Amino acid sequence: MRGLSRLGLAFFVGFVTGAAALFPTSSNVVDLTPSNFDRLVIDGDEVWVVEFFAPWCGHCQKLVPDYTKAADALKGVVKVGAVNADEHKSLAGKYGIRGFPTIKIFGADKRKPEDFQGARNANGIVEAALKAARSKVEARMEKSGGSSGGGSKSGDSKDVIELTDSNFDKLVLGSDDIWLVEFYAPWCGHCKNLAPHWAKAATELKGKVKLGALDATAHQSKASEYGVQGYPTIKFFPSGPKDRLSAQEYNGGRTSSDIVSWALDKHAENVPAPEMKEIINEATLKEACEQHPLCVVSILPHILDCQSECRNKYLETLTKLGDKYKQKMWGWVWAEATAQPEVEEMLEMGGFGYPALAVMNAKKMKYSILRGSFSYEGINEFLRDLSFGRGSTAPVKGASLPKVRIIEPWDGKDGELPLEDDIDLSDVDLDDDLSKDEL
Repeated sequence: MRGLSRLGLAFFVGFVTGAAALFPTSSNVVDLTPSNFDRLVIDGDEVWVVEFFAPWCGHCQKLVPDYTKAADALKGVVKVGAVNADEHKSLAGKYGIRGFPTIKIFGADKRKPEDFQGARNANGIVEAALKAARSKVEARMEKSGGSSGGGSKSGDSKDVIELTDSNFDKLVLGSDDIWLVEFYAPWCGHCKNLAPHWAKAATELKGKVKLGALDATAHQSKASEYGVQGYPTIKFFPSGPKDRLSAQEYNGGRTSSDIVSWALDKHAENVPAPEMKEIINEATLKEACEQHPLCVVSILPHILDCQSECRNKYLETLTKLGDKYKQKMWGWVWAEATAQPEVEEMLEMGGFGYPALAVMNAKKMKYSILRGSFSYEGINEFLRDLSFGRGSTAPVKGASLPKVRIIEPWDGKDGELPLEDDIDLSDVDLDDDLSKDEL
């Protein structure tokens, strides 16, 4: 009997341990902990795909077969690991884990892992892992002076803006754009090595960050103004109004991928939060939905049902979420209930009560509607699932954006019931109107 108890206890312990880890020890998914993470992931040469999970998380449990399949396929090519974030909270906190599962890819820059944004299946994970591995190989090829292959995008030196003492202030300081400026000398060997990388980065960053180059030997005034003492020297100028003191030191790597990665991080930091625009005409909806990858459409209760304080709380919640997802470059619009009935009908929002929210892809004419709570947590979970390719979508009713009614924008005030016409009852003789039967 005692033998059975021990056997039962051993089975129970094994079951609990397996459930906590999700992946058996025989799996190709490496169990990562605070004691081995830096040694294996950060200090190792391999590209790593790492899932941060919680054992009780239903989505994590559903992902196990696909994640295991991806680890088997990537064996010997890319390392695949998993962190029990519920148990190792310090490790999860270090990488800003707020939801489960979260997958990060530790590629060329181990200190700045990328968030996995692909489909949550084996193919999506493998595809992202191989892309990260290829990028790392290409960076090494560039560093050694080799070719990265015909598939990579070559740089065009024309995308690098030539700067001089006379045009520097107008082009750089007088611009709202983000700038990276290289101060170089024509005879400098390091500058010559940087040139193709600088050109390639300029091409890849076109439309996001501007790259310039100034010959510091020919334009010594600007070089002196910015304290240039060696070549190449790279300065970063953030977006918005600038002066000489705006310049910051560039502390990234010298390959095109390093430059692009560093610049995109700065671009993300400088992206302003989107404006919550009321749908008052056709242009408002078109700008939000046709000029952005997705548009978030909210229908708020009528002002008589939800006065200014109530409405502003909803708008404040949406503004916070817009700031959280600002790097997605989505459009954000709202309308008062029944003010734009064609919009509500297009997205089939009328049957869910108010407030309501839907996200639309105007290019594919598909949408997804919020079925959870209209709260920061509820909307955030909904948007996060969409970001990871989860959630159901449906075709939009109609082949184009709906007709939008031209209305006056909300003035920020409480609503008031319309004044009723006064009715003069002085001439009415109630006694005369009474019927004889009533008497």
